Amino acid sequence: MEWFEALILGLIQGLTEFLPVSSSAHLEIGKSLFGIKGEENFYFSIMVHGATVLSTIVVFRKDILKLLSGLFKFKYNQETSYIFKILVSMIPVLIVGLLLKDQVNKLFAGDNFVFIGSMLIITAALLFFTYFFKKKKQRDINYLDAFIIGISQAIAVFPGISRSGVTIATGLINGNKKEEIAKFSFLMVLIPILGENFLDIIGGHASSSGIPISSLLIGFFAAFISGLFACTAMINLVKKGKLYWFAVYCILIGVITIFFVK
Repeated sequence: MEWFEALILGLIQGLTEFLPVSSSAHLEIGKSLFGIKGEENFYFSIMVHGATVLSTIVVFRKDILKLLSGLFKFKYNQETSYIFKILVSMIPVLIVGLLLKDQVNKLFAGDNFVFIGSMLIITAALLFFTYFFKKKKQRDINYLDAFIIGISQAIAVFPGISRSGVTIATGLINGNKKEEIAKFSFLMVLIPILGENFLDIIGGHASSSGIPISSLLIGFFAAFISGLFACTAMINLVKKGKLYWFAVYCILIGVITIFFVK
């Protein structure tokens, strides 16, 4: 992998991880255009996903520190309740990871761009639905909401389904507060991605990646910096409720992917 390929792919990952357009789809399309496959493909994905996790931690550092301070008071309070809700949201994706990991990996291993394009169109449909389906009363996220949002996150393991898009859309359909759902959507993914990256690294993928360290670093920092921008922008966009433009974009990219990406 050349440095400029790592730079472009890192920027793609950072920008699309938080925007509701499916980073997995864009990353797979970008890799296909550059002819990047195999272990090189796999390990680079781990690195750039780790970079976007780090950008999430930076953006929400105050919230994370507040949650941790509440947790270490060792009593049930607002912070521990929020952490328990995040843990509840992780149950569906944990089940998928334990039972269906090999099947999901096969979706990424093949060049099934018809499938990826179709999933992008489904993402668009969900985003359009949030525009027409509006609840007058908004409430805080409860445990049932957290589990339902977790189910949508598990569905987003399919390449082309936007994780941020489907989880935020689910929260809005639930009637959760706009200012809360974006934060919950981004925080709930931290532990699953960090855990997956850790397991993959100790599994020996790092030693067999074959990617120059310079390319990995360029991709990592490109994803991190662009992720900072995209994460902050997405929070403001959710508050304004203007997600339908991303639906239009997903339809266009989905159609292009189905008919023109090989």
